[in-house]
Amino acid sequence: MKTRCKLFGGSAVPHFARCHASGFFGFRTSAFFRISGFGLQRSATRAFTLVEILIAIGIFSMVLAAIYSTWTAILRASKVGLEAAAAVQRARIAGRTIEETLGSVQSFALNQAYYAFVSENGSEATLSFVSRLSPSFPRSGKFAGLDVRRVTFSLEQNHDGGRQLVLRQTPLLMEMDKDEKNYPLVLAKNVKEFKTEFWDMRLQDWMDEWKQTNQIPVLVRVTLKLADNAYSTQVRQQVTRIVSLPSVTVQAVWQAPRQQPGPGGVGNPGAPGNPGLPGSPGVLPSPVIPGNPGNPGFPR
Repeated sequence: MKTRCKLFGGSAVPHFARCHASGFFGFRTSAFFRISGFGLQRSATRAFTLVEILIAIGIFSMVLAAIYSTWTAILRASKVGLEAAAAVQRARIAGRTIEETLGSVQSFALNQAYYAFVSENGSEATLSFVSRLSPSFPRSGKFAGLDVRRVTFSLEQNHDGGRQLVLRQTPLLMEMDKDEKNYPLVLAKNVKEFKTEFWDMRLQDWMDEWKQTNQIPVLVRVTLKLADNAYSTQVRQQVTRIVSLPSVTVQAVWQAPRQQPGPGGVGNPGAPGNPGLPGSPGVLPSPVIPGNPGNPGFPR
């Protein structure tokens, strides 16, 4: 016989439901079911509302935006630092290259067509001379065995609108090849000024023009001014080098071969023993033999 009972407003439910609802036989009321007039029904579960979800998404978006902005700031600062370090290093290398080439300059008076020392300032500044370069000099592998080369530093326009300092090399007595002419070695970018000055021994002052192309100056001051970019007008870095040139122009009398005086001959001009004419440097004077036809003024 089925037992029935009144529960919750007189509605009749089966006995097992009543026992289940009242906690008989060790059962407890489920959190997912409730008893209604129509029997067992599933109760509503707790969850986030739409407003709460939108607020959480907004907070999460702000956190992501903060992380992204911090990361981009780090990348931007790193890029600026690397560019500044590269610019300083490039300027240092450019100054060191100019100083090294000036320290080994060469010139011969009898061959001024090949050994001329040329300089020009302005928007298209140029510095050109002949130098004996070391094997470790840039692009020396291209000119293996040809250490005496003409080097030309020039200020030229580049593709982004700025100006750059480039270096071209050509062996002595040879024409410049197409690769060296079209693809020179870039020493510095965003150059605002490339200026060379020379010490005048007579005026005891710096001169911005060197007209004595058949001679080598005693001191050369090179100034290189760099900007941040091609469109900046502010000079960010300035490199100045004062170079003392240890070389001198080899005079024509030093290049001519010495002639030994003989009977009926004439003494060699410029040789030791001839007063009033310079002797050959680095050569010990020959002893003067009285009565030698090549040494007038002595008795025979």
